[in-house]
Amino acid sequence: MHRYRSHTCAQLTSADAGDTARLSGWVHRVRDHGGLLFIDLRDHYGMTQVVCDPDSPAFKVAETVRGEWVIRIDGTVKKRTPETINPNLPTGEIEVFAREIEVLSTAKELPLPVFGEPDYPEDTRLKYRFLDLRRETLHKNIMTRTRIVSTLRNKMNEIGFNEFTTPILTASSPEGARDFLVPSRIHPGKFFALPQAPQQYKQLLMVAGFDRYFQLAPCFRDEDPRADRLPGEFYQLDLEMSFVTQDDLFATMEPVILDTFEKFAGDKTVRREVPRIPYDVAMRKYGTDKPDLRNPIVMEAVTEHFAGSGFKVFARMIDGDPKAEVWAIPARTGGSRAFCDRMNGWAQSEGQPGLAYIFWREVKLPGLDFFGYVEDDGGIAPDQSTNAHFARAIEQQNAWKKLRVDLGNGLWREAAGPVANNIGPERTEAIRAQLGLSAGDACFFVAGRPEKFVKFAGDARTRVGKELGLTNESEYALAWIVDFPFYEWDEEEKAVAFCHNPFSMPQGGMDALLNQDPLTIKAYQYDMVCNGYEIASGSIRNHSPETMIKAFEIAGMSKDVVEEKFGGMYRAFQYGAPPHGGMAFGVDRIVMLLVGVSNLREITLFPMNQRAEDLLMGAPSQATPKQLRELHIKLNLPN
Repeated sequence: MHRYRSHTCAQLTSADAGDTARLSGWVHRVRDHGGLLFIDLRDHYGMTQVVCDPDSPAFKVAETVRGEWVIRIDGTVKKRTPETINPNLPTGEIEVFAREIEVLSTAKELPLPVFGEPDYPEDTRLKYRFLDLRRETLHKNIMTRTRIVSTLRNKMNEIGFNEFTTPILTASSPEGARDFLVPSRIHPGKFFALPQAPQQYKQLLMVAGFDRYFQLAPCFRDEDPRADRLPGEFYQLDLEMSFVTQDDLFATMEPVILDTFEKFAGDKTVRREVPRIPYDVAMRKYGTDKPDLRNPIVMEAVTEHFAGSGFKVFARMIDGDPKAEVWAIPARTGGSRAFCDRMNGWAQSEGQPGLAYIFWREVKLPGLDFFGYVEDDGGIAPDQSTNAHFARAIEQQNAWKKLRVDLGNGLWREAAGPVANNIGPERTEAIRAQLGLSAGDACFFVAGRPEKFVKFAGDARTRVGKELGLTNESEYALAWIVDFPFYEWDEEEKAVAFCHNPFSMPQGGMDALLNQDPLTIKAYQYDMVCNGYEIASGSIRNHSPETMIKAFEIAGMSKDVVEEKFGGMYRAFQYGAPPHGGMAFGVDRIVMLLVGVSNLREITLFPMNQRAEDLLMGAPSQATPKQLRELHIKLNLPN
């Protein structure tokens, strides 16, 4: 028999009853049932229940073992009685009666528990990550990650891509974040950079004629951490293809990603239709370039209904600024004052003055304590015997009716809220009709210049969808966002800057760069989004050296600067560069979505904390004086 085990802790079944087995693993927990000891033994594969009674020669050792000790047990496999079968365990039909127990390793008192997985401070979990990784949920997440990565790699091989590795020590590149710099000992005063992405190398591979490249690439960015982006290091499925259009890339990668999502979706569904949404449309409809399409809310402009209206705040804004707009965020089933007030309070907590709203409800027409008759237009007129008091009451009743719509059966649809009172019934009804709303629904409004309020509007749309349960949490909805702006205006620098990837091909090529307003040029750039997260980004590349120089000149970088910073690629493009394009999928985010967590630390082996520190290894750490001398570096630390 093997020194440590004949089976793993997930293998034994009722078919093994009567056999002798040897298992090794960690003591998950020990239970004392009146002198009879039960040990749940755990290894990477699963769990087996071990039983030790006072008559066993192993009983004395069994009494000493504690949680997370590593032990070896020899024993006899026996079937459990029907009432003690555990259907939640693959080994739940058997238990092993221990004849011998060997302690392979003891464990000190644990700084965090493994059994039960209670919430624990993140810094403790990261400092003792080797213990945290023993927890069932995190262990399972990491193994799911491994299978997802393996699936992606296999699928890329199946469709004819070749896996290449690219350098880790490289030159700085403008990818939109800070580089991690590595000082060179051999070249004093010079630095390597850790790659933010293998962008230039993979393009050079296309120039070299390799046609289809992919890599599960480590990437490094010195940026502030957040839940959906780890500090320091992350991984992406990086790929590039030659002689392709944007449509070719979509057709190639859509099946890979959809099939991977379906394989690991569990009880969730995956929408097979992947729409292509222009960037400008996404921003106007959803308030973001990474929309969550599980949320059915679509925003619409309703500016005309407020222009010249009695809602002076919006009316003055529209009158004073030709670029001002009013957007509506429809909220089906949200037609109550309590919900609208709650949303208004949320807006104020976000630093906004509030959130204007209208809501519609069903009401009964109040009765009148006098006789009258109904005119042809539906109003109530007094008969000749009513006095002035009743006449005034009837006038109020008619005014009441003007703000409402008869639904029949004595029910009326009423528009409520300060906005409805100020803009009047005709405008209110026009808004309701445009948005297709009914009694029981609501609508929220944001106003001003769209570029100023668009993020808040998108956040409000997301909030409404979640608060009202409109967002379908049991599916994955993917989309391509296309036609990104090539340039944007940098308000700080007061200059035109690249909006996305500087190596992208502008739509219209050189002609657009020469003859178009730079801020109107679109790029062959695209993102793939899923459930409100960007999971991929890419573009058709600018493979023309002349077009490349002109594109960088518009962004304020001269030919000399381009040759200095991107000399390798600039030279390569002058020796026969094929049209090519590619993208990179965020492996970490894909795994995060598929395992159903909202923090990347729950799917990463050894992540840093919120302060970008590796608490397990004690990094970053101070360099010794000798190391600094070898690198010709002196420290200039802040006070």
